[in-house]
Amino acid sequence: MKVYNTIIQLQRELKALSGTLGLVPTMGYLHEGHLSLIRQAQIDNDHVAVSIFVNPTQFAPEEDLASYPRDLERDLDFLREEGVGLVWTPDSDEMYPTGFDTKVKVTKLTSTLEGMYRPGHLDGVTTVVVKLLNIFTPNRLYVGQKDAQQARAIQQLVADLDFSLQVVVCPTVRDPDGVALSSRNIYLTPHQREAATVLYSALNAAALSFQSGQSDASVLRAIMSEIIDAEPLAEEQYVSAVDPDTLAELEQVHTDVLLSIAILVGHTRLIDNMLLTRLRDLVDFPPISDNKRLP
Repeated sequence: MKVYNTIIQLQRELKALSGTLGLVPTMGYLHEGHLSLIRQAQIDNDHVAVSIFVNPTQFAPEEDLASYPRDLERDLDFLREEGVGLVWTPDSDEMYPTGFDTKVKVTKLTSTLEGMYRPGHLDGVTTVVVKLLNIFTPNRLYVGQKDAQQARAIQQLVADLDFSLQVVVCPTVRDPDGVALSSRNIYLTPHQREAATVLYSALNAAALSFQSGQSDASVLRAIMSEIIDAEPLAEEQYVSAVDPDTLAELEQVHTDVLLSIAILVGHTRLIDNMLLTRLRDLVDFPPISDNKRLP
Protein backbone atom coordinates (compact mmCIF):
# COMPACT_ATOMS: atom_id res chain seq x y z
CA MET A 1 0.00 0.00 0.00
CA LYS A 2 1.38 3.39 -1.01
CA VAL A 3 0.71 6.39 1.25
CA TYR A 4 1.30 9.97 0.11
CA ASN A 5 0.60 13.38 1.60
CA THR A 6 1.32 15.82 -1.24
CA ILE A 7 -0.50 16.43 -4.49
CA ILE A 8 2.70 16.10 -6.53
CA GLN A 9 3.51 12.67 -5.09
CA LEU A 10 -0.06 11.47 -5.48
CA GLN A 11 -0.50 12.59 -9.07
CA ARG A 12 2.83 11.07 -10.08
CA GLU A 13 1.50 7.73 -8.81
CA LEU A 14 -1.91 8.22 -10.43
CA LYS A 15 -0.34 8.82 -13.85
CA ALA A 16 1.27 5.37 -13.67
CA LEU A 17 -2.07 3.62 -13.15
CA SER A 18 -4.03 2.03 -15.97
CA GLY A 19 -7.68 1.07 -15.73
CA THR A 20 -10.52 2.49 -13.69
CA LEU A 21 -10.14 4.27 -10.36
CA GLY A 22 -12.63 4.40 -7.50
CA LEU A 23 -12.19 7.09 -4.84
CA VAL A 24 -13.43 6.77 -1.26
CA PRO A 25 -13.08 10.11 0.55
CA THR A 26 -13.00 9.89 4.35
CA MET A 27 -12.16 11.93 7.42
CA GLY A 28 -10.52 8.91 8.99
CA TYR A 29 -11.27 7.00 12.20
CA LEU A 30 -12.58 4.29 9.90
CA HIS A 31 -15.43 1.93 10.69
CA GLU A 32 -17.39 -0.74 8.88
CA GLY A 33 -19.37 1.89 6.99
CA HIS A 34 -16.19 3.20 5.37
CA LEU A 35 -15.00 -0.32 4.66
CA SER A 36 -18.28 -1.15 2.90
CA LEU A 37 -17.59 1.71 0.49
CA ILE A 38 -14.09 0.43 -0.11
CA ARG A 39 -15.30 -3.11 -0.79
CA GLN A 40 -17.86 -1.87 -3.30
CA ALA A 41 -15.20 0.24 -4.97
CA GLN A 42 -12.95 -2.80 -5.24
CA ILE A 43 -15.72 -4.72 -6.99
CA ASP A 44 -16.35 -1.92 -9.47
CA ASN A 45 -12.84 -0.72 -10.30
CA ASP A 46 -9.31 -1.78 -11.21
CA HIS A 47 -7.83 0.47 -8.52
CA VAL A 48 -9.13 2.01 -5.28
CA ALA A 49 -7.81 5.13 -3.60
CA VAL A 50 -8.78 6.38 -0.15
CA SER A 51 -8.29 9.91 1.11
CA ILE A 52 -8.04 10.66 4.83
CA PHE A 53 -8.48 14.35 5.61
CA VAL A 54 -10.33 16.00 8.48
CA ASN A 55 -11.65 18.90 6.46
CA PRO A 56 -11.65 22.10 8.55
CA THR A 57 -13.92 24.03 6.20
CA GLN A 58 -16.93 21.85 7.05
CA PHE A 59 -16.70 22.58 10.78
CA ALA A 60 -18.17 25.71 12.36
CA PRO A 61 -16.02 27.48 14.99
CA GLU A 62 -18.04 25.97 17.86
CA GLU A 63 -17.97 22.43 16.43
CA ASP A 64 -15.67 19.52 17.22
CA LEU A 65 -12.77 19.99 14.78
CA ALA A 66 -10.08 19.86 17.48
CA SER A 67 -11.58 16.83 19.21
CA TYR A 68 -12.71 14.93 16.11
CA PRO A 69 -11.38 11.36 16.52
CA ARG A 70 -8.13 10.69 14.71
CA ASP A 71 -5.89 7.61 14.59
CA LEU A 72 -3.99 7.46 11.32
CA GLU A 73 -1.96 4.35 12.09
CA ARG A 74 -5.12 2.46 13.05
CA ASP A 75 -6.75 3.58 9.79
CA LEU A 76 -3.76 2.53 7.70
CA ASP A 77 -3.75 -0.90 9.34
CA PHE A 78 -7.39 -1.41 8.38
CA LEU A 79 -6.73 -0.25 4.82
CA ARG A 80 -3.84 -2.68 4.46
CA GLU A 81 -6.11 -5.48 5.63
CA GLU A 82 -8.64 -4.47 2.97
CA GLY A 83 -5.99 -4.50 0.23
CA VAL A 84 -6.24 -0.80 -0.61
CA GLY A 85 -3.43 0.20 -2.95
CA LEU A 86 -3.29 3.98 -2.60
CA VAL A 87 -3.94 6.30 0.35
CA TRP A 88 -3.64 10.09 0.47
CA THR A 89 -3.28 11.88 3.80
CA PRO A 90 -2.80 15.61 3.12
CA ASP A 91 -2.64 18.27 5.80
CA SER A 92 -4.64 21.51 5.78
CA ASP A 93 -1.83 23.52 4.21
CA GLU A 94 -1.68 21.12 1.28
CA MET A 95 -5.43 21.35 0.67
CA TYR A 96 -5.85 25.04 1.49
CA PRO A 97 -2.56 26.86 0.86
CA THR A 98 -2.06 30.48 1.79
CA GLY A 99 -4.32 32.67 -0.31
CA PHE A 100 -6.97 30.02 -0.96
CA ASP A 101 -10.18 31.98 -1.61
CA THR A 102 -12.70 29.76 -3.41
CA LYS A 103 -15.95 28.17 -2.30
CA VAL A 104 -18.14 25.72 -4.24
CA LYS A 105 -21.79 26.03 -3.22
CA VAL A 106 -24.77 23.94 -4.29
CA THR A 107 -27.40 26.51 -3.50
CA LYS A 108 -30.91 25.08 -3.15
CA LEU A 109 -30.06 21.57 -1.98
CA THR A 110 -27.97 22.86 0.92
CA SER A 111 -30.37 25.50 2.24
CA THR A 112 -32.46 23.13 4.37
CA LEU A 113 -31.91 20.30 6.89
CA GLU A 114 -28.19 20.33 7.78
CA GLY A 115 -27.83 23.67 6.04
CA MET A 116 -30.13 25.29 8.58
CA TYR A 117 -28.36 23.89 11.64
CA ARG A 118 -24.78 23.85 10.37
CA PRO A 119 -24.35 26.96 8.19
CA GLY A 120 -21.41 26.59 5.83
CA HIS A 121 -20.95 22.89 6.57
CA LEU A 122 -22.14 21.63 3.20
CA ASP A 123 -20.22 24.37 1.36
CA GLY A 124 -17.10 22.98 3.01
CA VAL A 125 -18.05 19.49 1.87
CA THR A 126 -18.75 20.43 -1.73
CA THR A 127 -15.60 22.55 -1.96
CA VAL A 128 -13.30 19.79 -0.72
CA VAL A 129 -15.03 17.21 -2.93
CA VAL A 130 -14.40 19.32 -6.03
CA LYS A 131 -10.75 19.58 -5.03
CA LEU A 132 -10.54 15.81 -4.55
CA LEU A 133 -12.20 15.13 -7.90
CA ASN A 134 -9.79 17.45 -9.69
CA ILE A 135 -6.78 15.94 -7.92
CA PHE A 136 -7.70 12.26 -8.39
CA THR A 137 -9.87 12.39 -11.56
CA PRO A 138 -11.57 9.11 -10.53
CA ASN A 139 -14.05 7.13 -12.59
CA ARG A 140 -16.30 6.61 -9.58
CA LEU A 141 -16.78 8.36 -6.24
CA TYR A 142 -18.20 6.42 -3.27
CA VAL A 143 -20.31 8.06 -0.57
CA GLY A 144 -22.73 6.78 2.05
CA GLN A 145 -26.50 7.07 2.24
CA LYS A 146 -26.17 8.02 5.93
CA ASP A 147 -25.18 11.54 4.84
CA ALA A 148 -28.07 11.73 2.38
CA GLN A 149 -28.11 15.50 1.87
CA GLN A 150 -24.36 15.53 1.36
CA ALA A 151 -24.64 12.71 -1.19
CA ARG A 152 -27.41 14.51 -3.07
CA ALA A 153 -25.42 17.76 -3.16
CA ILE A 154 -22.40 15.91 -4.54
CA GLN A 155 -24.56 14.32 -7.25
CA GLN A 156 -25.81 17.78 -8.19
CA LEU A 157 -22.38 19.40 -8.38
CA VAL A 158 -21.04 16.51 -10.48
CA ALA A 159 -23.91 17.01 -12.93
CA ASP A 160 -23.78 20.82 -12.91
CA LEU A 161 -20.00 21.07 -13.32
CA ASP A 162 -19.81 18.32 -15.96
CA PHE A 163 -17.51 15.97 -14.10
CA SER A 164 -17.13 12.75 -16.04
CA LEU A 165 -17.63 10.22 -13.27
CA GLN A 166 -20.26 8.17 -11.46
CA VAL A 167 -21.34 8.96 -7.90
CA VAL A 168 -22.09 5.66 -6.14
CA VAL A 169 -24.27 6.01 -3.04
CA CYS A 170 -23.91 2.96 -0.81
CA PRO A 171 -26.41 1.90 1.87
CA THR A 172 -26.07 2.86 5.50
CA VAL A 173 -24.32 0.27 7.66
CA ARG A 174 -25.75 -0.26 11.13
CA ASP A 175 -24.91 -1.95 14.38
CA PRO A 176 -27.20 -4.85 15.37
CA ASP A 177 -29.40 -2.46 17.39
CA GLY A 178 -29.94 -0.29 14.31
CA VAL A 179 -27.66 2.63 15.19
CA ALA A 180 -25.94 3.91 12.06
CA LEU A 181 -22.17 3.65 12.25
CA SER A 182 -20.45 7.00 12.75
CA SER A 183 -17.03 8.09 13.93
CA ARG A 184 -18.79 10.38 16.40
CA ASN A 185 -20.43 7.42 18.18
CA ILE A 186 -17.22 7.15 20.17
CA TYR A 187 -18.27 10.28 22.07
CA LEU A 188 -21.32 8.54 23.57
CA THR A 189 -21.44 7.12 27.07
CA PRO A 190 -23.08 3.68 27.43
CA HIS A 191 -26.40 5.28 28.45
CA GLN A 192 -26.20 7.76 25.60
CA ARG A 193 -25.34 4.98 23.16
CA GLU A 194 -28.51 3.17 24.24
CA ALA A 195 -30.51 6.38 23.80
CA ALA A 196 -29.14 6.75 20.25
CA THR A 197 -31.28 3.79 19.18
CA VAL A 198 -34.22 6.21 19.20
CA LEU A 199 -33.15 7.40 15.73
CA TYR A 200 -33.70 4.05 14.07
CA SER A 201 -36.82 3.38 16.13
CA ALA A 202 -38.37 6.64 14.96
CA LEU A 203 -37.46 6.02 11.33
CA ASN A 204 -38.83 2.48 11.45
CA ALA A 205 -42.10 3.59 13.02
CA ALA A 206 -42.63 6.16 10.28
CA ALA A 207 -41.63 3.60 7.64
CA LEU A 208 -44.19 1.12 8.92
CA SER A 209 -46.88 3.78 8.75
CA PHE A 210 -45.80 4.66 5.22
CA GLN A 211 -45.84 1.02 4.14
CA SER A 212 -49.34 0.72 5.60
CA GLY A 213 -50.53 3.46 3.26
CA GLN A 214 -49.95 6.69 5.16
CA SER A 215 -49.28 9.47 2.64
CA ASP A 216 -49.58 12.56 4.86
CA ALA A 217 -46.00 13.72 5.41
CA SER A 218 -46.98 15.70 8.52
CA VAL A 219 -48.17 12.46 10.11
CA LEU A 220 -44.85 10.78 9.32
CA ARG A 221 -42.99 13.69 10.90
CA ALA A 222 -45.24 13.57 13.95
CA ILE A 223 -44.61 9.85 14.42
CA MET A 224 -40.85 10.44 14.45
CA SER A 225 -41.11 13.40 16.82
CA GLU A 226 -43.30 11.51 19.28
CA ILE A 227 -40.77 8.69 19.61
CA ILE A 228 -37.83 11.07 19.97
CA ASP A 229 -39.68 13.12 22.59
CA ALA A 230 -40.16 9.97 24.65
CA GLU A 231 -36.39 9.53 25.01
CA PRO A 232 -35.20 11.87 27.80
CA LEU A 233 -31.57 11.89 26.64
CA ALA A 234 -32.43 12.92 23.06
CA GLU A 235 -33.06 16.50 21.99
CA GLU A 236 -34.68 16.85 18.58
CA GLN A 237 -33.21 19.33 16.12
CA TYR A 238 -35.33 18.35 13.16
CA VAL A 239 -37.48 15.61 11.69
CA SER A 240 -38.06 15.76 7.98
CA ALA A 241 -39.96 14.10 5.16
CA VAL A 242 -38.64 15.44 1.86
CA ASP A 243 -38.56 14.76 -1.83
CA PRO A 244 -35.35 12.74 -2.34
CA ASP A 245 -34.37 14.74 -5.42
CA THR A 246 -35.18 18.33 -4.44
CA LEU A 247 -34.99 17.89 -0.63
CA ALA A 248 -38.12 20.04 -0.35
CA GLU A 249 -40.48 19.20 2.51
CA LEU A 250 -43.52 17.24 1.31
CA GLU A 251 -47.15 17.64 2.23
CA GLN A 252 -48.29 14.44 0.56
CA VAL A 253 -46.09 11.48 -0.39
CA HIS A 254 -47.06 10.12 -3.79
CA THR A 255 -44.02 7.97 -4.60
CA ASP A 256 -40.71 8.35 -2.74
CA VAL A 257 -39.80 10.11 0.49
CA LEU A 258 -36.57 10.65 2.38
CA LEU A 259 -37.09 10.62 6.15
CA SER A 260 -34.34 12.41 8.06
CA ILE A 261 -33.66 13.11 11.72
CA ALA A 262 -31.05 15.11 13.63
CA ILE A 263 -30.80 14.93 17.41
CA LEU A 264 -28.44 15.85 20.21
CA VAL A 265 -27.55 13.18 22.74
CA GLY A 266 -25.56 14.97 25.38
CA HIS A 267 -23.10 17.09 23.38
CA THR A 268 -23.05 14.66 20.45
CA ARG A 269 -25.01 15.46 17.34
CA LEU A 270 -26.36 12.41 15.48
CA ILE A 271 -28.14 12.15 12.14
CA ASP A 272 -29.87 9.32 10.34
CA ASN A 273 -32.26 8.83 7.45
CA MET A 274 -34.26 6.29 5.52
CA LEU A 275 -35.28 6.39 1.87
CA LEU A 276 -38.75 4.95 1.24
CA THR A 277 -40.45 4.21 -2.04
CA ARG A 278 -43.88 2.88 -2.89
CA LEU A 279 -42.33 0.47 -5.38
CA ARG A 280 -39.51 -1.06 -3.34
CA ASP A 281 -40.56 -0.39 0.26
CA LEU A 282 -37.42 0.84 2.01
CA VAL A 283 -33.88 1.33 0.73
CA ASP A 284 -31.50 0.68 3.62
CA PHE A 285 -29.11 -1.93 4.93
CA PRO A 286 -30.52 -4.13 7.69
CA PRO A 287 -28.49 -4.19 10.89
CA ILE A 288 -25.25 -6.09 10.32
CA SER A 289 -24.36 -9.08 12.47
CA ASP A 290 -21.78 -11.31 10.81
CA ASN A 291 -19.53 -8.76 9.12
CA LYS A 292 -16.12 -7.99 10.57
CA ARG A 293 -16.51 -5.56 13.44
CA LEU A 294 -14.03 -2.85 14.26
CA PRO A 295 -13.09 -2.08 17.87
